[in-house]
Amino acid sequence: MSTCKVLVPDEIGVKVLGESPHLETVRYQPGAPWPEAGLDAAVVVVGYENAPAVGARFVDLPNLRLVQTLNAGYEQWVPLLPDSVMLSNGRGAHGGSSAEWVVAALLAIFRDLREFGDRQDAGLWRPQVTETLIGKRVVILGAGDLATNLASRLAPFEAEVTMVGRRPRPGVHIIDDLDDLLPDADVVVAMLPADKSTYRLVDAQFLGKLRDGAVVVNAGRGGAVHTDALLAELNAGRLRAALDVTDPEPLPSGHPLWKAPGLLLTPHVAGSTEGAWERAWVVARTQIDIYAEGGTPPNVVT
Repeated sequence: MSTCKVLVPDEIGVKVLGESPHLETVRYQPGAPWPEAGLDAAVVVVGYENAPAVGARFVDLPNLRLVQTLNAGYEQWVPLLPDSVMLSNGRGAHGGSSAEWVVAALLAIFRDLREFGDRQDAGLWRPQVTETLIGKRVVILGAGDLATNLASRLAPFEAEVTMVGRRPRPGVHIIDDLDDLLPDADVVVAMLPADKSTYRLVDAQFLGKLRDGAVVVNAGRGGAVHTDALLAELNAGRLRAALDVTDPEPLPSGHPLWKAPGLLLTPHVAGSTEGAWERAWVVARTQIDIYAEGGTPPNVVT
């Protein structure tokens, strides 16, 4: 069997893909022209950034048949694909770590860890009763890798989990069911891709259906939550939130979210853990190996 030539953007990719007997790697620089040795490549692996610069050069690769991302998010690459080129994403690489962040955020909120931290700094021994994840009703917007990872991690905490996806299937509701689900939800977690159907889905009307004290979490894409609508609820003290992604992003200095009450805010780090890129490259290698052997990668999205 002949080898499949793959353009890769970093040395981790060279190492991990180089372990496959089916693949020949050529390193490229995202901001530079394709290397001469890679002009006949059938596959390009891409990260999250530099999409316009890298995508504009896809047309210079006459044998290109597959673009493989290292992230679950892929929407920025879709308009850049030449005809007859498949796009496969990194689903399976970051779902576990992103779900872990959501659980950590919810535990921090319900167990008042920030308040106890402040008391530690002040030298105050002041016990109090806190909330718990046990029995909390959690609605997850999404039913893909991120959502299923979160559902499995919430199960040991005895939370009641409902997933909401694009199409109904066993264990998954659809968007039209939200009117019935939201009033009883203690937590809503957005784990959605960025497209027209998800943009500002969590708006003022959506938030208004939630009970007082509910927690809104976004670990998907910032645009899924209407920032001004959420700010209004936070400033009123009616809702709480945990955001790993924001709109705008990165969040500018002085933005009202920085000082919003009841908000736990992190700078898009849910998937930023030790070994994250090695896991992403293993997923990429599996997808590209299947393509090199004549199959269709399971993670193909378009």
